[in-house]
Amino acid sequence: MAGDPGAEAAVRVAARGFTFDVRAGGPADGEPILLLHGFPQHSAEWDLVVPHLHAAGLRTYALDQRGYSAGARPSGAAAYTLAELVADAVAVLDALGLESAHVCGHDWGAMVAWALAGAHPDRVRSLTAVSVPHPRAMGWALRNDRDQRRRSSYILLFRRRFLAEAVLLAFRGRALRTMLIGARADLYVSRMRERGALTAALNWYRAPASLQTGRIEVPTTLVWSDGDPALGRAGAERTARYVTADYRFAAVNGVDHWVPERVPQLLADEIIARAGIVTG
Repeated sequence: MAGDPGAEAAVRVAARGFTFDVRAGGPADGEPILLLHGFPQHSAEWDLVVPHLHAAGLRTYALDQRGYSAGARPSGAAAYTLAELVADAVAVLDALGLESAHVCGHDWGAMVAWALAGAHPDRVRSLTAVSVPHPRAMGWALRNDRDQRRRSSYILLFRRRFLAEAVLLAFRGRALRTMLIGARADLYVSRMRERGALTAALNWYRAPASLQTGRIEVPTTLVWSDGDPALGRAGAERTARYVTADYRFAAVNGVDHWVPERVPQLLADEIIARAGIVTG
């Protein structure tokens, strides 16, 4: 196997008229995996996971998605529909010369990953969704599960333009820091304090519906943690109904929403197993 498993490089990828920042690493000839972050993080949320993936022989591409890459920050909520986000992922794969890749997404990145696998199964070798259930399972939970409606009530604030920005950035981003993890909070808050960055990230919540995710026909794992304050069990358990390929529901006990940073080895093991990588 060629390449230095520990080597990483920052790559700028031109796609769809924008410039996306991608952190590439691992063996040059390894099977590729596209890593999609959530809110309010960026590609650094995978820092603790990728060494394990590299050691298993995977070539990682951690993408700073639309609104998070400074060169891909259009104005207006309509520019942040799920259809646009999926089109970005496809265009980045094209620009990287990848016909297909394993895909792992956390939080909003999981929503993009589900939709990508549903719309373009030929581009997705395997799917590992972290925290967020299949969109149709999530929709069912929001309609039928009082607990999930309570957990998702924060979205009403996030959709309020100007008010959400004011609340989240007040006192040097205190509310954002409270959401995040210890010392690593500074890493994410500093990005959100860039001009226009937080509004762009919140536009993911404000964008109109644009894409209906169908049943998933690629091998899939959902990693869900029972300590997640935003995502309850109802949608997670219902997800199996929407995957027709081999499926695993990996429930993690005693872990909050930030799975990639709380239990990076466990998550890496799930990704590696789903990708079908045999390790010694």
